[in-house]
Amino acid sequence: MSEIKVDTLTGKTTAGDITVTSEGGAATMQLQQGLAKMWVNFNGTGTIASRDSLSISSLDDNGTGDYTLNFSNNMGNANYSVVCGGILNRQVSTSRLEATNVRTTTQCQVYSSNSGTLTDFPYMEFAIHGDLS
Repeated sequence: MSEIKVDTLTGKTTAGDITVTSEGGAATMQLQQGLAKMWVNFNGTGTIASRDSLSISSLDDNGTGDYTLNFSNNMGNANYSVVCGGILNRQVSTSRLEATNVRTTTQCQVYSSNSGTLTDFPYMEFAIHGDLS
């Protein structure tokens, strides 16, 4: 068994560029591009509260089913990807979570709805991928 313990990984050619070879050895990817830059799991009902998160400084409740995720670290631009997931209840098949086009490098507005009506969800989960500034 081998073990490497380090506090910092830095690319040899470019500091932020670390290439990882796939399990089969045929493909490579840049490590930093494959990492979620931020994520949050929160209760969107009543007084909203984060259950756990990475690089989310705070959450704003803008009204029923309308929230803002505030970032601890700025994104490089507003063209990042937001992955959404959540649960309203197991019987509802028309529930939906979405990230709006109201995005900046410091925050992102998100909605939860059921049958087209904004609705608070007890389980809200978002992950953000893209370049940090």
